Amino acid sequence: MDVNLVILFLLFTYFSEIGGTMAGFGSSTILLPLALILVDFRLALVLVAIAHISGNLGRVNFFRGGLDKKLIILFGIPSVFLTIIGAYMVNFTSQELLKLFLGIFLIIFAIISFFKKDIKFPSHKLTSITGGGISGFLAGLIGTGGAIRGAFLIGFGLEKKVYIATAATISLMVDLTRLPVYFFQGFIQPQIYLIIPFIFATSLLGSYTGKLLITKIPQETFRIIVLMALFIVGIKFIYDGLFYL
Repeated sequence: MDVNLVILFLLFTYFSEIGGTMAGFGSSTILLPLALILVDFRLALVLVAIAHISGNLGRVNFFRGGLDKKLIILFGIPSVFLTIIGAYMVNFTSQELLKLFLGIFLIIFAIISFFKKDIKFPSHKLTSITGGGISGFLAGLIGTGGAIRGAFLIGFGLEKKVYIATAATISLMVDLTRLPVYFFQGFIQPQIYLIIPFIFATSLLGSYTGKLLITKIPQETFRIIVLMALFIVGIKFIYDGLFYL
């Protein structure tokens, strides 16, 4: 990657981690559309997964307070299994179609989140397995499943710190699973290894900054701004996908 592109991606990563932490959903929902401005879909999936790993490590540490081991098993296992399927499907799906899927996802997510900020699903085993499978599959295929994961997990009434740590742990399992699949499909270019330490450092700094700012800026106002931006980006991706299909 060109040096200017690397610098831009690191800036996008930093602000996406801040936004994801403050807005209450995964940073990949913000970072992936931004990454697609700089690189193609497959490379964007790789870079965002790397950044997401570091950000989730930060969240587990910064918001530590216990993990719900039962949920990690019930939710995490189907997530890991189906993220493999989703990640393999990337190589057999056109980038235009993937952008179309991502655009549809972003618009649906933005609209539902705008009118109903605390989406909840019934808290039982079937919900855990279903939510884990859907979110894992989307994470593997389009690089973002955190919004759906959060919508399912919030229904279990977890304490804030437990919720964040549990969601981050499951997300970490998904990222560590899909990244090798992307690697074996040739999505990772050799020069990417050189910037991984910088991505990790930037993600950690962003998640820490988000933790500090979350008490200083009205979270609801910031959340609405982010959702509006995601809606606009979603429209653009749908247009691009339909235009090039």
